Amino acid sequence: MRKKISSVGVALLLFTTIAAAMQAPRVWTISELFTRNVGTREQQDKQFPPHKIIGNVYYVGTESLAVFLVTTPQGHIVINTDYERNNGVIRDSISKLGFKVEDVKIILGSHAHGDHMEGDALLKQQTGAQVMAMAEDVDALKAMRPGGKDHPIDRVLHDGEQVKLGDMTLTARWTPGHTNGCTTWTFKVQEGGRSYDVLIIGSVGVNNGTNLVGDPARVAQYRQSFKTLRAQHVDVPLGSHPAMYNMAEKYAKLASGGPNPYIDAKGFLDEVTIQETAFNNELKNQEVNGPPTARGGRGRGQD
Repeated sequence: MRKKISSVGVALLLFTTIAAAMQAPRVWTISELFTRNVGTREQQDKQFPPHKIIGNVYYVGTESLAVFLVTTPQGHIVINTDYERNNGVIRDSISKLGFKVEDVKIILGSHAHGDHMEGDALLKQQTGAQVMAMAEDVDALKAMRPGGKDHPIDRVLHDGEQVKLGDMTLTARWTPGHTNGCTTWTFKVQEGGRSYDVLIIGSVGVNNGTNLVGDPARVAQYRQSFKTLRAQHVDVPLGSHPAMYNMAEKYAKLASGGPNPYIDAKGFLDEVTIQETAFNNELKNQEVNGPPTARGGRGRGQD
């Protein structure tokens, strides 16, 4: 009898162990997150179906590079212009939603990498919109000159400053580390008689080749940025890459007619945890094994 009970106990322990392993959250490396976010060249260029996210916020980007349109009766705001080559997709998406590209009055961005803000100059030429950027990213943006064009900056922003258009007020949250001026945008939208807090993460990813162990100031920036993000109340989490908020999965659920899948407070906390864990693991790895090998040029190591 004792032997039979022991066998049952072993089986139960084995089942519990397997079940726990199946439920354990995935631990991502910084390289895996980079691949997840940036995607392939095809995904960077392919138009994702333009659609309403919530309230007056719409998606007008590609499969792996996010662009958001915030509409008001007094004109519209575009957040991120991506690569200049994505300009046609953005304009087409805005038009398909029934809005006019020439009504874009303000151009904002997440951070000074080409896959998010290279297209600022061209969209400004097409619309006359004002380009606004965080002060700490200004130098990097001015070095971004697609086709030899100067990068326009009509207003320099600082942490906590507000951008207003019509009935919309967007707040620039300085979340550096990924770049010196990486910016997370927060604002409120209305839908169904309720108010929702929207947050667009600039990025807290660690680029491949980043020397964390030799740059304590940057490590401090990342830690402060994670603290800033965790302090926000978020109903609708978005990000500079759709994979940061599971857009494809949520978009597929829109047709069901159920609750808006973009309302996902838990998803925001999960993503911050994923990113912070990857950061901490990379820092520990560098503390043990030394800094990564220096890379030449910008290459594919930035998102």
